[in-house]
Amino acid sequence: MSGNQGMERLIPLVNKLQDAFSQLGLDSPMDLPQITVVGGQSAGKSSVLENFVGRDFLPRGSGIVTRRPLVLQLVNNKMEYGEFLHCRGRKFTDFNEIRKEIEDETDRGTGQNKGISPVPINLRVYSPHVLNLTLVDLPGMTKVPVGDQPADIEKQIRDMIMQFVTKENALILAVSPANADLANSDALKIAKEVDPQGLRTIGVITKLDLMDDGTDARDILENKLLPLRRGYVGVVNRSQRDIEGRKDIRTALDSERKFFLGHPSYMHMADRMGTSFLQKVLNQQLTNHIRDTLPVLRSKLQQQFLALEKEVSEFKNFSSDDPQRKTKALLTMIQQFEKDFTKDIEGSTTDSLELSGGAKVNRIFHERFPFELVKLEVDEKELRREITYAIRNIHGVRSGLFTPDMAFEGVTKRQIERLKSPSIKCIDMVINEISNSVNKISEMMSRFPRLRDEVERIVLEHVRNQEVKAKDAAVFQIDFQLAYINTNHPDFIGSANAQVKSVASTTKKRVSNQVIRKGWLTLTSVGFMKGMSKDYWFVLSAETLAWYKDEQEQDQKYLLNLEGCKIRDLDAGFMGRKAHSFALFNPDKRNLYKEHKTLDLCASSDEDLDSWKASFLRAGVYPERLQEADSAGGSSSTADLGSLDPQLERQVETIRNLVDSYMSIIKKIIQDSVPKISMHLIVNNTIAFIGSDLLSGLYSLTATSGGLDSLMEESKEEEVRREQMVRMYHACKEALTVIADITNKTIHTPDPPPIPEDEMSNAMPTRPDNPDHFSSHRTAPQPPRRPSAPSRPNAPSRPLEPTRLPPSIPSRPPPSSPKPAPQVPRKPTGRPTIPNRPQ
Repeated sequence: MSGNQGMERLIPLVNKLQDAFSQLGLDSPMDLPQITVVGGQSAGKSSVLENFVGRDFLPRGSGIVTRRPLVLQLVNNKMEYGEFLHCRGRKFTDFNEIRKEIEDETDRGTGQNKGISPVPINLRVYSPHVLNLTLVDLPGMTKVPVGDQPADIEKQIRDMIMQFVTKENALILAVSPANADLANSDALKIAKEVDPQGLRTIGVITKLDLMDDGTDARDILENKLLPLRRGYVGVVNRSQRDIEGRKDIRTALDSERKFFLGHPSYMHMADRMGTSFLQKVLNQQLTNHIRDTLPVLRSKLQQQFLALEKEVSEFKNFSSDDPQRKTKALLTMIQQFEKDFTKDIEGSTTDSLELSGGAKVNRIFHERFPFELVKLEVDEKELRREITYAIRNIHGVRSGLFTPDMAFEGVTKRQIERLKSPSIKCIDMVINEISNSVNKISEMMSRFPRLRDEVERIVLEHVRNQEVKAKDAAVFQIDFQLAYINTNHPDFIGSANAQVKSVASTTKKRVSNQVIRKGWLTLTSVGFMKGMSKDYWFVLSAETLAWYKDEQEQDQKYLLNLEGCKIRDLDAGFMGRKAHSFALFNPDKRNLYKEHKTLDLCASSDEDLDSWKASFLRAGVYPERLQEADSAGGSSSTADLGSLDPQLERQVETIRNLVDSYMSIIKKIIQDSVPKISMHLIVNNTIAFIGSDLLSGLYSLTATSGGLDSLMEESKEEEVRREQMVRMYHACKEALTVIADITNKTIHTPDPPPIPEDEMSNAMPTRPDNPDHFSSHRTAPQPPRRPSAPSRPNAPSRPLEPTRLPPSIPSRPPPSSPKPAPQVPRKPTGRPTIPNRPQ
């Protein structure tokens, strides 16, 4: 770390991110590197942390003392004080007050009954005696509940610990006492569970001075027994007598040092034992761990930064330094509200999680409103009885020869009058969806509570006024139809054709035998009183309903003929029924599906249920009607009718066909006009009102109720949230800058300076006689392999790796009487003379 000053900024960088996320009351969106301290009760975790700080500041006592995670951030600083995140700005120079604040904050979060809470307490300690370090002190693992603790306290503590130690970027400081069997260590057991390879676990052995005579932990500390990749460090904490006797921690650290130096089993490794060494090791391990996780951390920080940048950009228009910021904020909010509301109604939104307001209104017009109209169809027997009464009452004592027009008009008007109820219901559903859209879109104004309330009040008041107009228009439309029965309508069957087409008109009109809908439904009537249910792929056509094992439609389970079937809703919860349930049945009580009289089905949502109902309507499966006449009432009415003569029967059939023909015309008109009325008077009118009159209504309000300042008063919660978001935004921005700076400084190594050409030519002869020749001409020394290791001046030099030549034939060792080295021959100027061979 001494070779790179930027590395020293890594731990404070993570601390700043941790504080930013904690202050927002959120879990960290990224896995920040940290050290989690785990161990059983009375294992010595608190003593280790206090030794790091050199002060008594943690609560002590019997039972569970640490009941909330304590995020302890140690910062090397000239001054010594503590600071809590929940009371930022207040410096605690008295460490007894720090202990009391930890106890009070714990009680505020968990109460007085020794309960636990996963919400951490963030404490930052500045001291000249510490190294930069961040640790998370977790509750000690326990087996038996104490006092008012819940019976599952062991599971709660374990779940809390697992929440921290399962993170891949968390180092685990497993604290185990030496005077207990290490094989039964709670800390090592849980560390082994989440880190089976031991890559993230650092072992700490406490209470070495309390071991029985003749025993030691040498094999453990030498990493021979239960080895860990990062090894073990032994420490000696203060005993309970030392704590009660107010033994100073500095004195305790000196005693710890003497213990290791004087113990025959530990003296050879005393320089690798003790609190000071542990603190250095943790600082180095955490720093290296952060460095190793920098690429992933940087990627997650960039994602978080981009998300925050979008939110923070919304605050730029509301700078407190701008005197017109409230006016600008008001205009921006209203313009954005108009834009979002228009998009939500008219379309172009890309939300794939739920239907927009416009899509829901469209579903009301084309699925729910037609379904409500079909539900109004009266029972065939009831309608014929009504026609019979009308004919007989018109004839009185006379015997009628002709079919009376008044009977047709009377029955038809009563049927038209019944259309008012579904029309009003359709408008109510549209009003409800528009109101929901207004409330949803106005959430963007939550920063200004009164502005949001006034916008909702003004817009919804306008919507309610338009609701009255729309309902009046729908009722007027039906009254127009009641005012005049137009029997000359081109689509009306007419009395001349009524008798000829009586048989054809009574036959239900069915669409061609084509597939109407496909989808998943849950079949719940496969086992009586067994609560059995199974999902199948259903295919609805004009005449049949088939279901298959899956959407491949190869394994057909059943084919149901829909002739004469009806549909009705089922109450959720009755006999274990789920919501969104409906049933198909035969009105004549015959079995519909195998031995069952009903086919109970369940859709996935209300929208899916309405769509299936509308599809069954297209297939001619109509909903169950409410029978106003009971069996008793029906029998008395039938008795009043007496036997029908053939002439009266023909008249009833004729009027029945005329009513059916005329009502089909009226229903088409109402089904077409009510949605148009709703769109014109409610939907489009509301969009126009928001774009033209909403802002003027707000300005008129400011003139009478405190002005613009009162209207644009920001909520305290939103102000705090904005400041926290800005703080986290700057923390992420600074973190990315620091990471980029560290990456550039640690990964990039500068190239050595080039060697001059003349020295290069002199430094590379063909066959050197002196093995140190290369080192004597080297002008650009290469950096040593380890920056911290000093170079040895008397060590024999050799060619460096980048400039190594092929090995030459080594020269023979010189004789005992040294001879002068032969001179290097010069280049001959003439032709060489070949010497004679020896005789």
